[in-house]
Amino acid sequence: MERITEHPILGKPEKGALVTFTLDGKEMQGYEGEPIAAALKADGILVHRYTSRFHLPRGIFCAIGRCTDCVMIVDGKPNTRTCVTPLKAGMKVQTQYGASDKKTW
Repeated sequence: MERITEHPILGKPEKGALVTFTLDGKEMQGYEGEPIAAALKADGILVHRYTSRFHLPRGIFCAIGRCTDCVMIVDGKPNTRTCVTPLKAGMKVQTQYGASDKKTW
C-alpha cells in the first residue's frame, strides 16, 4: 500500500529511522515519528478495532484524532488514537475489541 506522507493536522512528519514494532504479536516496521496508523496502512493493515455491539471492523476515518475509529491498544493502554500517536521503536500495538483492552466475545 501507499505510505501517507502528509497529515492534515500534524503536517509533514520528520521521517525518522526505520523501527520495529509489533501488531498482535507480529513484528512489523515503520518510520519513527510517523503516526502508527500510517505505518499500519503502509503494510496493508486497515482494521484497527471492532465495535462492541455488532463486532464491526473500524479503521482510519477522520485521521485527525476527533473520532474513535482508529483506536487501538498501544503499550497496554486502550483507546489510543493511532492516527495522531507517533510510532516509536518497540511499541506493542494490539487490535482493540469494544471499548477496552479485553476481548469480550
